[in-house]
Amino acid sequence: MRILVACVGNIFLGDDGFGSAVAQELAERALPAGVHLEDYGIRSVHLVYELLDGYDLLVLVDTVGRQEGEPGTLYVIEPDLGVGPVGPDGPEAPMLDPHDLPPGGALELVPTLGGHVDRILVVGVQPASLEEGIGLSASVAGAVRPAADLVLDVVGRELARTETGEGVSR
Repeated sequence: MRILVACVGNIFLGDDGFGSAVAQELAERALPAGVHLEDYGIRSVHLVYELLDGYDLLVLVDTVGRQEGEPGTLYVIEPDLGVGPVGPDGPEAPMLDPHDLPPGGALELVPTLGGHVDRILVVGVQPASLEEGIGLSASVAGAVRPAADLVLDVVGRELARTETGEGVSR
């Protein structure tokens, strides 16, 4: 099984640097075979190019805006991004702006360019502030280590599902 743990965000926008902080934490840990960790920061186009090789699972680490959550609350979300075939009968391909391409827009490009991701899970945190400035708020900084634990737990569960054949459609 090929798994990409892609950490994204902008370290110059306060808590949006969460993904990079989790990447640093995960870099200090042993990852299972077949798991590739990368801190993409704001380089969504590079994420698209990496996904062209095809992955069974993408674990995206980022901030998420959930109205019910307190800052620092962690979530595991399986988004319905509508990532599918793009063509005459489907949606238009998103415009490619390498300086402002959010992760959702990046993922929509993957099938257009011939890549695939079988499943996407987001490990996200509720931010306290996305204002200009370097550094995480106390509540989000406190969620970095638990988020890294959560990423490893999610990856471990997915690897176990694959080994048992549960939920695998090939």
